[in-house]
Parts: sequence; structure tokens; C-alpha cells
Amino acid sequence: MKKEELKEQLIEWRHYLHEHPESAFEEVNTAAFVAEKLREMGIEVETGVGKTGVVGTLKVGDGKRIIGLRADMDCICLQEAADALPYKSQTPNRMHACGHDGHTTTLLGAAKILSESKDFSGTVRFVFQPAEEPGHGSKAMIDDGFFDRFPVDEMYGLHNMPQYPAGTIAMRVGGIMASEDNFTIRIKGKGGHASAPDVVRDPLVTAAEIVCALQTIVARNVTPTDTAVISCTEFETDGAHNAIPSNVVIKGDTRSFTPEVSKLIEDRMRAICEHICQMNGAECEFTYTHEFAPTFNWADNVKYAAEAAKAVVGAEKVMENCEPLMSSEDFGRFIQTVPGCFVFLGNRRDGEEPTPLHNSRFNYNDDILVTGAEFFAELVRQRLPR
Repeated sequence: MKKEELKEQLIEWRHYLHEHPESAFEEVNTAAFVAEKLREMGIEVETGVGKTGVVGTLKVGDGKRIIGLRADMDCICLQEAADALPYKSQTPNRMHACGHDGHTTTLLGAAKILSESKDFSGTVRFVFQPAEEPGHGSKAMIDDGFFDRFPVDEMYGLHNMPQYPAGTIAMRVGGIMASEDNFTIRIKGKGGHASAPDVVRDPLVTAAEIVCALQTIVARNVTPTDTAVISCTEFETDGAHNAIPSNVVIKGDTRSFTPEVSKLIEDRMRAICEHICQMNGAECEFTYTHEFAPTFNWADNVKYAAEAAKAVVGAEKVMENCEPLMSSEDFGRFIQTVPGCFVFLGNRRDGEEPTPLHNSRFNYNDDILVTGAEFFAELVRQRLPR
């Protein structure tokens, strides 16, 4: 298929997926669409992997190595605001505001290129993951025996990035996207009349002390050369204008790049919360959960990805040491088990102010669909030479 024909095909597929978004573990129609296209290409398909995931397998020649390429399929629970878009989401409170429609289409494009060219020797796994947004999809696939059922020697993934010019491919060795840990702090005091604070155990003041004290962890416990974020994002009470509450709930999340820093944050948060509550005569219930693993690129695989990127877009458009992001990506769990690399694909259109990810007006740039597909295909050719 010629490049222009491929582009037209990918745009058609992407617009269909944009018009029919499905959120985490709801990707039934999306998975069926992906499976149908892969089978039309002559690729072996397994569905229902990790609930709604799809894995396509293409073996060519007698090469023994296996490369995994991954895309995410789910959308965000958000009402799309781009009313003039002819392929606007047809599902209320669902839209592809993070570009997973583009990622899915890009991987289908790579499958199309490789299934037609067959210019490699080995096996490719095309991994279409559900539920990336809440960080549950890769775990669901792994718990469903992904690495036993579909072994791979190395894995690669990509995400579009509006801050980079279209066609730029960026990566770095080590942490490129952070982990996300969630916390809930429940403080129980003794409420009462606002005019008599001396006869209550005010959980609101205790909570305020905790919120401020938590910021000392990054400032005074985390090694300055490491990176971490602690954000309190919700503050709930059962009080009123004239009533000091009995209960306060603080919620939020933390970001870091290594398990060691994550553990440090959890331990220090627990100690701070419990001791401040004890000091103020309040009870404390502290919950800390690990939602996203950090996405930590392997050095050799960054080198392989960079070489493939240079072959597709030219060395001037490849960034081999980009800035890391404190946002999270569910791909990280895959490359905790096998070597791999995650890259950013520039999405910003020339002369336009970029629309941020997770914005109700976000729309994937169709001009980078073929670029991403060719990058994946070239990576396979270089890693599985004939």
C-alpha cells in the first residue's frame, strides 16, 4: 500500500474510533474493530486478554526473537466540546481526549505495513491494552498470563505529546514518566459548637497541620537530585458554618520515579499523619495505594528506538534525552518485566497553540499517524533483521 493510501486508511480508522469511544474495560466495540482489522491482515488474534485486551501475533521467517508493540485503547469520561468536528464522539461523557484513538490506529498501521512487507525475521506481538487511564489495564493483562501466553523479548510503546512539534520523537534513558500513588487520610476528632473550641478535638486544625507537614517530605526527606510530588487534592468535612466537624478526609496523590522514593514517601506520610493526630488527640486511618508503576526506559532499548526514529524522521527530529514528565503511564508495568522503551511522538500542528491532553477539545493530529506506524515498523525491521 502506498503511503498516501495508508494515510487515508488510518485517518478513516482513527475517525471511526474517535466517534465511538469506550472507557476502561468497556472497550468491547474497539477490541472487536481491532481484532477484525488484524485478521483481515492475516495476523493471528487473541481477544479477551485482561478482560478486553487484544494481542495479534505475526511470525515471519525463522527468527527466534519476539518484539512487543503496545497501544492503549480506552477513552476518558469527559464530554467532548468540539461541536463542529464531523466525527465528534457519539457517546455522552466519553471522548478520546488523550489520543488513544490515534495510538490504536498507529499500531494498526504498523501491523498493516509489516503484514504486507514481511521484511523481517522473527515474531511481532501487537498488544492493544485496555484501561490505561485508571492504570489497571497492564496489570489485568499480566494477571491474565500475558508474559506466559505471549512471551516477548522486549517491548515498545508511544504516546503523542502536544508540546512537541509534529513528527518529533523524544525519549530518555531511565524514568520518563512517573509512578502515581494515591492516598486517603481519615481523621476522627470530636466535633461541637464553633463557639466552644475548647471542648472539642478539632480534626480540621489537625488536618491543616498534616497538609502543611506533608510538604516537608519532598523538601527535607527526598534526596534533592531525585524528583517527587505530593499533592493533596480533596478536603472533606462533616462540619457546618457554626459546627466544628468530627471527621475530615484528605485525599491526593504522589509522583516519583523509583520504588525507593515511593516507599520513603509512604513511610514518612504515615508517620507524620499518625503522630500529628496523636499529638492532637485525634484518631487516624491512613491508606496508601500504588496505581501506576514508573515508566523506566532501558538504556539499550532507548538506543534501538533512537536509531529507528532517525531512520524515519531524521536525526534533527529525534530527542534522545528529553525532559521526564510527572504524569503517569500504564506501560511502565510491562517494562518492569522485560526490557523496553517508551517514546513521545510530537503532535503539535505548525502555527497552532497546542490543545493539552485531557482537554474537552483535544483532537489527535492525523498527520502523525503514518509517522508513528513507520517508526514501529522500522523498529521491528532493525531489531528482527532478515
